[in-house]
Amino acid sequence: MNPTVTVLVDTYNHERFIEEALVSVVEQDFLASDTEILVVDDGSTDRTAEIVRTFAPRVRLLRKTNGGQASAFNFGIPEARGQIVAFLDGDDWWARNKLSRVVETMVSDPGVGIVGHGIVIVHRDGSRQTEVLREDFRFRADTIQGAKLFRRRKSFMGTSRMTIRRDLAQKIGQVPQGIRLQADEYLFTLAAVLATAEILPDALTYYRMHDANAFQISKFDEESLRQKHMALDELAQKLSGFLEEQEIASDVRRAIIGPVMAEGDQARLVAVGGWPWELARAEMEIFDVVYEDASAVRRMLKLASLLPALFMPPRTYYLLRQRVGQNDAYKRLRERRFPFP
Repeated sequence: MNPTVTVLVDTYNHERFIEEALVSVVEQDFLASDTEILVVDDGSTDRTAEIVRTFAPRVRLLRKTNGGQASAFNFGIPEARGQIVAFLDGDDWWARNKLSRVVETMVSDPGVGIVGHGIVIVHRDGSRQTEVLREDFRFRADTIQGAKLFRRRKSFMGTSRMTIRRDLAQKIGQVPQGIRLQADEYLFTLAAVLATAEILPDALTYYRMHDANAFQISKFDEESLRQKHMALDELAQKLSGFLEEQEIASDVRRAIIGPVMAEGDQARLVAVGGWPWELARAEMEIFDVVYEDASAVRRMLKLASLLPALFMPPRTYYLLRQRVGQNDAYKRLRERRFPFP
């Protein structure tokens, strides 16, 4: 009999973290007989594969040449035998009740195609920050209302948070190989368009920040930002093509793809520069997602914050904004007067 769930772990040079990730899977409060664990090693050059082998036969190792996250998903998903596929990055780990919570949700409602949930962000200094959703837990991104809910909630659906029905993943098909860094967003975006998405109000993943995070770039490294821009540009193009094939309305496509393009523009502006109006357009696109019902005062303050960008290169502007954002006095003022939603 096939297992109920396949855990698909993608990893690359995670020798520092992969053991903790796999222990968190093996020790789930979910029947081992109903669980299949696959690890796709995307061409690691360190001891990752050696460490994974110590978990055999409970864990099956699939090795391939390095090709990025999209190729890792394309390599692993066809190997999955479970009706449900739960994804985990090799540098993160799960709460002990992760699988029981998400599988219970999907088994109880066959209409739910993808489940996400909250996270605990583990910073480099060991401090932890919990992020959970407080309302509108269920939606489908094939309408304008659903798309607007999706784009504000997609941070709860990234790799180590998303669980997708295998037949839905097969319907989506191969992830375009050019999406090396953000392949999870291709999957969870289309899954939320093609089926109902549900976000659980639980923090079930520990998301680790470290010096080798591929997408969460904390420094203004030009090459990393170029790669991020190219990945997001490819993601926007491929999503647009798929959504058009599915005959999704143009305003819905724009609502979904606009923020992806804006994030890519941010990375490009820092890496290679650009015009002030490009920076303003990208910033206001993201602002309108985060603050969908912003007051006139809040909007005017945002526009005022963009004025310095008229007189300095984008890279300098973002560096200055980062320093201001890290100031303790600013943080306290921001939390009191204009907290993030």
